[in-house]
Amino acid sequence: MNKKIFIVAGEASGDLHAADLARALLSLDPEVTLLGMGGEQMRRAGVTLHVDAGELAAVGITEALSGIVAVLRALARLRSALDAENPALLLLIDFPDFNFWLARASRRRGIPVLYYISPQVWAWRKGRIRTLKRLVKKMLVIFSFEEVLYRQAGVPVTFVGHPMLDRLRDIPSREEARRRMGYDPSDRIIGLLPGSREGEVRHHLPVLKAAAAQIVQAEPPVRFLLGVADSLPPRLVETLLQGSDLPIRLLRGQTYEIMRAADLVIAASGTATLEAGLLGTPMVIIYRVSRLTWWVGRLLVDVPAVGMVNLVAGRRVVPELLQWDCTPERVAKIALELLQSPEALGSIREELQKIRRKLGEEGASLRAAREVLKTLYEVEARSRR
Repeated sequence: MNKKIFIVAGEASGDLHAADLARALLSLDPEVTLLGMGGEQMRRAGVTLHVDAGELAAVGITEALSGIVAVLRALARLRSALDAENPALLLLIDFPDFNFWLARASRRRGIPVLYYISPQVWAWRKGRIRTLKRLVKKMLVIFSFEEVLYRQAGVPVTFVGHPMLDRLRDIPSREEARRRMGYDPSDRIIGLLPGSREGEVRHHLPVLKAAAAQIVQAEPPVRFLLGVADSLPPRLVETLLQGSDLPIRLLRGQTYEIMRAADLVIAASGTATLEAGLLGTPMVIIYRVSRLTWWVGRLLVDVPAVGMVNLVAGRRVVPELLQWDCTPERVAKIALELLQSPEALGSIREELQKIRRKLGEEGASLRAAREVLKTLYEVEARSRR
């Protein structure tokens, strides 16, 4: 019986969720063979990598153009791997448009495609739903509203819940996180999360550095914890912070602990904002890209907010400072207003609790794994007829 499952994730968050899914798959059926593209988390979970996703660490339209050679090279290697390995299933984790290209290649080879963690088709380029309907056997989605959207479009879909609920289950309390880092309960701490991609960090960290200087000037006792993603080059953040004597402590691979310990987080839009929200930490969402990427994105994106925590809430729960508004002065001003208002921080925490209740129950990775194996066994049963 062919029990090979080819898994493809291209970003740090996808690598984490794919790793959790891989462990769940192996726990349910130790005989499955997991192959594909991803990062260190997937490798540790038992996935044999044909391509390291770190080769594709780009963001935005113009930024991605500079890495087109790496993208094409990775696609070619993965298509060759599909031919050589002949997996029973291709399992895609977010990361459009790369995964759309791979889905087409898989379909031409007769390999069924499952998609776990949907692209944000409800936010921009909604025509992609038709593409998914044509290419994908089934969607496994993490938001309940996505299930409604796909079902209305005639796409086979199952809502499995958000895997982040499991990952955050064992994060220490605020007091314990601070104790482990050597801080007192009374210390005022701001978490800085510039993003997990090199392009994001280059855009955001200079803004955060300058904003931190203004915050320290207004509130001298404030300390900063800067989260460094495992996917980033080791010297990148240190280079961008050169010449600074600010009280910024760098912590690699401790993003959740930073979120828990902080009174306030300033985070690049993305998965981190939802993670901070689920941990109950108030935040300011920022995002900057190149001018061309911004203007093209404005033409394509059709949502009232970009932060996941605001999208899930259905309204603006936390501030967003995007592109032209993402300046050191604006970031410092909004951060100080929140930090100096216990009432505002308390109100945000109450709203974040409501968001957590919208994401279903724990056990998403296990439910997703059951759906994957169910499809795998069905495919294999048909192939033996």
